[in-house]
Amino acid sequence: MQRVELARRLGRVAPVVTLGSILAATVVAPWFSWSRDALSELGVDPATALLFNGGLILGALLALPYAVPLWTAATTRAAHLVAVFFALTGVAMGLVGVFPMDTSPHGAVAVSFYLLLTATLAVDGAVRRRTATGRLSLVFAVVHLLSWAAWADGWFPGSGLALPEFVGAVILAVWVLALSPVATASR
Repeated sequence: MQRVELARRLGRVAPVVTLGSILAATVVAPWFSWSRDALSELGVDPATALLFNGGLILGALLALPYAVPLWTAATTRAAHLVAVFFALTGVAMGLVGVFPMDTSPHGAVAVSFYLLLTATLAVDGAVRRRTATGRLSLVFAVVHLLSWAAWADGWFPGSGLALPEFVGAVILAVWVLALSPVATASR
């Protein structure tokens, strides 16, 4: 199997591993509340830390090679930025696992992850705005931002960060599996 195809396949496994570890950690932690807690609290509890942090780190390691087919599929300099922003998003996601919530770098890497995710979606959407999937990427960038605005305005139940954080994680998974230039090219 050629390297680009292997990278594409690994990238498609990444969201499954990441979302699976997040959801599994929420099940293992009877104290966890979607409306009260942040997902990163799962990375501090000894009962869930390895599952949560390890899932983010493994997911990032699986996601990073996906930047190669994104880069290869790019036909313009702007399209290459999608690959760069995606790679940075993956690095930031992994660093959330490396630096759990009880460490000082955590806040910066967590915020970086969500900002880079939004940038990836926005740049992809702008580059491919003439396609339905490109426009959906733009919509997802806006939905991601609006989910955080809705949380800040109190529209989510409770003050916990888990719900808007999970919205971002699901959006990233949908983008990788169905909307990205690599996903749409393989149909």
